[in-house]
Amino acid sequence: MKKLLIAGAALALITGCNMKNPLLTESTAPFGAPQFDKIQNEHYLPAFEAGIAEAKAEIDAIIANEEEPTFENTIEAMEYAGETLNNVASIFYNLMEANTNDEMQQIAEKLSPMLTEYEMYVSLSAPLFERVKTVYEKRNELGLDKDQMKILENNYKGFVRGGANLSDEDKELYSKWSEELSLATLKFGKNTLAATNAFIMHLTNEEDLAGLPDFVKDAAALEAKNRNLEGWVITLQQPSYSPFMQYSAKRELREKLWKAYNSKCIDGEFSNLDVIKQIVGLRIEAANLLGYKTYADMALKDR
Repeated sequence: MKKLLIAGAALALITGCNMKNPLLTESTAPFGAPQFDKIQNEHYLPAFEAGIAEAKAEIDAIIANEEEPTFENTIEAMEYAGETLNNVASIFYNLMEANTNDEMQQIAEKLSPMLTEYEMYVSLSAPLFERVKTVYEKRNELGLDKDQMKILENNYKGFVRGGANLSDEDKELYSKWSEELSLATLKFGKNTLAATNAFIMHLTNEEDLAGLPDFVKDAAALEAKNRNLEGWVITLQQPSYSPFMQYSAKRELREKLWKAYNSKCIDGEFSNLDVIKQIVGLRIEAANLLGYKTYADMALKDR
């Protein structure tokens, strides 16, 4: 009955959004694959907003359940919560990595605080953690199989790692640092992408193509044509960079390309030095707050 109530609330939330949004409608593609031909940048924010609202409603339903916490009504229910949000995020962030643009990066910046707020809504929820803790403390009496026990342990550790045992004051601080860290990490990636796209090695002498197989030369010629340039263009993108480094007989050109690739974001407009310092500082602060001496101690605890 509780699952039906959750499903009904989720359906109502999604129905209230734009039903023409391909991220929120059932795909007609084979195997339910994403409708990439219909997805536009304008669809992402409304889909994320609907997904977050649905996920919060599902989490609230778990918390409001008056039954004794069990693996099924707490841990398993949490595993199924946020399915729409997870689906939308998986599409958006995969495309961000593979085929991004300025507008998508701006959307990602707007999403960062929204997603961090949702993560804190879950991980810092005292009543939700209390339910998880109740199940965890009875774990050896529940007859769980190996997979269920692993899921339960991971959930409990995730809450502890996420600050569930902190005081209210420290939770607020941890939430603030998490949002700053999310934005800093996003900025790091944005600078790295911009620096990668900013560099080209423009070749006009055919002798500079020595050693390159035809598929590399053809790709370089197409890249030049797309940029309205004569000759050939090599970039720092992996499909261009890697085969050139592998096959080129021109040592001085490989050196030039290698240095460009490995000195991205060291200085200039897209420098990441200050961003790295910020990320490192925030990670140390968060780790200390959770009782670890260093961030490495926290990161390597279960590795």
